[in-house]
Amino acid sequence: MTVDTEFTPALGDHRLTPFYDLAIALLTREGVWRRRLVTQIAPTSSDRILDVGCGTGSLAILLKQRTPDIDIIGLDPDPVVLARARRKAYKRGFTIDWRNGFLSDDIVEQSRPISKVVSSLVFHQTPLEEKQQMLAKMHALLEPGGSLHIADYGLQRSKLMRILFRRTVQAIDGIEDTQANADGVLPELMETAGFADVTETQIIPTLTGSISLYWAQRL
Repeated sequence: MTVDTEFTPALGDHRLTPFYDLAIALLTREGVWRRRLVTQIAPTSSDRILDVGCGTGSLAILLKQRTPDIDIIGLDPDPVVLARARRKAYKRGFTIDWRNGFLSDDIVEQSRPISKVVSSLVFHQTPLEEKQQMLAKMHALLEPGGSLHIADYGLQRSKLMRILFRRTVQAIDGIEDTQANADGVLPELMETAGFADVTETQIIPTLTGSISLYWAQRL
């Protein structure tokens, strides 16, 4: 499988990267869904976690705060946001293995064994084929019994959420890649990739549409 070598910058434009953390905090109820995602992930000292599309490192740092001796890899294709992630972790005295790149076959081989794969606000920005490829690779690198945890825009169930999603996320990231998420495709794609017990655990309404938390397992 190949993974697209193009990526969508934070907020759709590299010039806006310095404002990414603030925008996410203000517009997506980040404090709510990130805390709930960390609770769902339930990191332990024996975990080795891969954060795919780690961005500025917010999720990886929260996991490290909860379990300081956890082993975390933060992967992202954007060197600009990774530089911000490194600075944020350094200021807190956290050691995180930051890697610049895509979820390639090489990364899969180099990262094993992985007990949990996590990802937040990444899948809605990727083409449908790439969503499928990413999930297949996540399944491949997880050890048996390992789990997948995703926070992203899912099925937009109400008229209000669809309008907000269209006027914010789709205005920035476009319709072609984001519409599949809004139509609720992620659970089906997870099952197709081989994951079991796929569950949408929570739905959090925000000013940019509803964000869903998903859980799945590799048997």
